[in-house]
Amino acid sequence: MNWLSLLGLEGWMARWRAAAIEGAIAAEDRITLARLELDDVKRRAALMIVMVILFGALAVLALMLLSLAILVQFWDSPQRALVAWLLAGGWLVACVAVLLTIVSLARRLGNAFAFTRRELGNDWKLIKGKL
Repeated sequence: MNWLSLLGLEGWMARWRAAAIEGAIAAEDRITLARLELDDVKRRAALMIVMVILFGALAVLALMLLSLAILVQFWDSPQRALVAWLLAGGWLVACVAVLLTIVSLARRLGNAFAFTRRELGNDWKLIKGKL
């Protein structure tokens, strides 16, 4: 004897079962989305670390060349001074380019998991609307 049918709960149980299955599928989709965004954040963080190391190396080199340029400035030949200043300026431009790349990457890292947050927000609004 089927007690659920007799009590009229069979349709109710079917709706709950369908809702549970749909919820499980939605949760699996959200986890997959979060995993993809985590991989993206890891890749950006690795690139950020490489850029910071590169910036450190370029900054040290630029400061050394700037010091050399200042020393050469007071030397005998004006051609040596021009070359030293051009080299120091070139390294300074390279440092600025790397620093701008680091700032750009840092801004993009601050927006991590945007899609996951948006999807979870939409899900929460849908749930609140049904309550």
